[in-house]
Amino acid sequence: MASNLCPGFLESGSCSDTACRRPHSAFLCELCKRVFPDKNQSIAHFQSRKHAQIVKGVHLWLHCSVCENICRGTHWKEHVKSPNHARKARKKGVDPSINPLAVDNVNNHTFCPTCNTHVHQKEWDAHPQRASHRAKATFEVLSAVLHYSEQDKHGVIVDGQFDFGVVAVDGASVGITATATVTTTVPQLTVRMLSARTTSTTPFSVSTNGTEVASASNIVMTVTARQSYAGVAEDRLTLIFEDVQLGTRFAITKPLRIVVGTDTARSQAQSSAPYKPKRRSERHPEHDIEPGERPPSLNSIRYIVTLPQALLPAPIKDILDFGSLQQRVGRIRAIHLPATLSVNTYSQHFRTLIWTEEHQTTVDLARYDIERATLYRDNTHPSLHFLNVPGLAEKRPSVLVGDSILIRRPDAPEGHWYEGFVHVTRMQDIGLRFGGGFRPIAKVEYHVRFRLNRIPLRRQHQALDTAFAPSRLLFPPAPTPQVPPSSDVVLDFHNGFVEQNDRQKLAVGCIVRMPAGSSPFVLFGPPGTGKTVTIVEAILQVLFLKSDARILACAPSNSAADLIAERLGQRLTPDELFRFYAPSRPQIAVPDAVKRFTYVAPNGHFSVESVDAAKNFRVCVTTCVSASVFFGIGVPRGHYSHIFIDEAGQATEPETMISIKTMADNKTNVILSGDPKQLGPIIRSPVAKELGLEVSYVERLMQMDVLLRTSSSNASAHILFSVVKLTRNFRSHPAILDYPNAKFYNGDLVACGPPAQINVFVNSAILPPAGKKFPVMFISMAGKDDREASSPSFFNQEEISMVEKLIKDIKGDTDMNIGMNLNDEDIGVIAPYHAQVVKIRKMLKDTASGVKVGSVEEFQGQEKPVIIVSTVRSSQEFVKYDLRHTLGFVANPRRFNVAVTRAKALLVVVGDPMVLGLDPLWRAFLNYVHNGGGWTGKPISWDPSLPVDDTGRYDEAVREAAQENMNELVRLMEEFTLGNMSEE
Repeated sequence: MASNLCPGFLESGSCSDTACRRPHSAFLCELCKRVFPDKNQSIAHFQSRKHAQIVKGVHLWLHCSVCENICRGTHWKEHVKSPNHARKARKKGVDPSINPLAVDNVNNHTFCPTCNTHVHQKEWDAHPQRASHRAKATFEVLSAVLHYSEQDKHGVIVDGQFDFGVVAVDGASVGITATATVTTTVPQLTVRMLSARTTSTTPFSVSTNGTEVASASNIVMTVTARQSYAGVAEDRLTLIFEDVQLGTRFAITKPLRIVVGTDTARSQAQSSAPYKPKRRSERHPEHDIEPGERPPSLNSIRYIVTLPQALLPAPIKDILDFGSLQQRVGRIRAIHLPATLSVNTYSQHFRTLIWTEEHQTTVDLARYDIERATLYRDNTHPSLHFLNVPGLAEKRPSVLVGDSILIRRPDAPEGHWYEGFVHVTRMQDIGLRFGGGFRPIAKVEYHVRFRLNRIPLRRQHQALDTAFAPSRLLFPPAPTPQVPPSSDVVLDFHNGFVEQNDRQKLAVGCIVRMPAGSSPFVLFGPPGTGKTVTIVEAILQVLFLKSDARILACAPSNSAADLIAERLGQRLTPDELFRFYAPSRPQIAVPDAVKRFTYVAPNGHFSVESVDAAKNFRVCVTTCVSASVFFGIGVPRGHYSHIFIDEAGQATEPETMISIKTMADNKTNVILSGDPKQLGPIIRSPVAKELGLEVSYVERLMQMDVLLRTSSSNASAHILFSVVKLTRNFRSHPAILDYPNAKFYNGDLVACGPPAQINVFVNSAILPPAGKKFPVMFISMAGKDDREASSPSFFNQEEISMVEKLIKDIKGDTDMNIGMNLNDEDIGVIAPYHAQVVKIRKMLKDTASGVKVGSVEEFQGQEKPVIIVSTVRSSQEFVKYDLRHTLGFVANPRRFNVAVTRAKALLVVVGDPMVLGLDPLWRAFLNYVHNGGGWTGKPISWDPSLPVDDTGRYDEAVREAAQENMNELVRLMEEFTLGNMSEE
């Protein structure tokens, strides 16, 4: 690198040659091979992410001029911070933060340019045979071949527009053409074009007006693109030429591309900025924090039981901070997890998993730190300082009243922060109140750090610390059929539909007849089978038949708990039913039908009036986490005869234990309802997932296979079963239900939805001609998944445009509207990536703002007449990447199950079959839709009548086909032009 600098500058520090154009700077980076005109730019470079990636990401060796030794690039950062290095720098009187120098020659190592790393001589012979080296070497060769094939050569110039851009479907259906010319500027050269071809399976075709090219003549080619469906199409035009005089042949290729869709819609959904991963700067320590002023809501409840801190132990943090996933999982399992899970080890096991999850959540929260933020005042709340938070409306990050946030002035002492408590949350900003020592300075930009609200975690630790751990609830014994003494109980049903449903009726009977202190009862409720209706009926029956019964009903989310409270509220009075909310819950978020069952403290926040008041209610409804309030205010253990947990599959086991381990005693009965085949709890930590935190309590019990299950729909209600599976689906058209029914529920479900609702789209104009009786559609299209700015989330412009068109078509289908009055609220759009959700919402803002657009998680437990699923992922980089990886969490059986079972009357899936078909579950679904007549768009590329191999590696077949395609090009170029390039 130094040889590129001006010699005069290097020798004397100046240059008198005005014509000199060589770099005049001593500030250079040997590692990145760059020079800089001044020190500031040099410093900025060495602090840049690009330089850091080179230092950290490749195994280069670097020379330290202070210590006069070398170290690996991955260890450079630690070396510069070491005491030994600092001591030598002080001795030499130089800045310890020196720039590294790249080392080309390392003793006993050979540099591999393909892998950009030094390899030890002992490993060098085996290195070229490693899969990673071979893959990189192959890709380098193929990239070089492809690049060379596209170049004009041998005096022949191929000039034209081969990218058709964005074309409307109507125009593309008829066909759109572009012209290109083949010319030469070499005198006396005569070239004959032997062939011009494209792949037969693409929408491109080519024709020419001749075959000979000379200095006085040329060839005009017409390239036609014809495609009747939306999406991206790509191909390669291969031209084979022969030099007439020399008799040699050569090839020139040109990439072809067309996007069929609406340019306006795509422009609205395009990337706002190129994708650039957000740089994670080093976090300043938190040595000195000036406390803020807590909001009144945090003082709304008088707790008499102290909540433990349960801080993350340093040894666990140290393990989780470093190493691969396998290493971290192995060390946590070996050091901190008990060898077996039992009554005695239960608390230790799950507390460790909670800490593991807390660590990852804290790491994830750091992504939302704001490096430069200003505070401002608002006349509506003059005592607060407001902060704009990007992504707040989408809960990225999620900030609630009572959370605390740290801010730091750029010139503050190391580790000094101000704590601000959140008093107000709005769509884009939050109102903070700091302590008396905080003095804001105008126009100062603060560093903002979001802090994890640990109260939910501390409540889980509190529950796990309690001594109550009965085997009958945690590890039930093998069952025996029981006939209860009160088998002659006659039930007077409040809900006539439950009375007419054998399985629902059986479940209610088993719950009512459970002897005190029984093993848990599980209501297994697949989609649309009415498990919440059954739970509500069971609660009412228990209250009616047992005058001393007291019930605690919980659910993982406020929306699920609200549904229970609303339905119970139709039968119970405010003296009997209490709906508890966390004090931070805004009153605007509470359904009107539930408000009369709540208590609001004098300070205007939700609360509980007193322990005596809580004990007087026959039913208390709350979320799983908020259930700790009753233990905290002093409600005695065993007060509740029954604990019901609805949607129990969505909560972690420690969350469900908050109510069970703090409120139950040896007589309390526990009733769980849920579906282990649908989404489980959301776990951020891959280590915690590997160690089992993603398995819910109800799923673990059902995996143990110790609960007594029904074997037929006519089972006697006088036998006490531990598990009752509901089988009548009241939601979906049979065509929508059949595939998930077969895949997840052994075909047990029976479609019983009202014909007037589920048959609305039968014979609709929206359905393909071959599937008028089959209201399941797959719109096959290729697009491009993309990312923008610093967001790692994917979006797909073509699919966004298609979703908008679909909604317009559905709302405009007059044939369909005969059966029902369709409006925006009847349509739901599910997308697996947040970026896609945000962009679809933006696209529909002016035309269909009432359409709900959300993730799979947001739709669990919900239903809509119409569901559109946008799968997003679409990648054509077959050689470089493993396409199975590109599926991401689209290929998750539970996500799939939830997504395709939300629709009542019409299910539409939009996606790229080349990507989705890599997963056996998706491939079988695509076959199901194709064979039912619901396929439209890009034709299917495999035989849908063939059985799907559930263990098949379809990605390997796609990669092999793509590899063969590239190999064909290599052979072509070798034969005509490149000679022995592959050996080289």
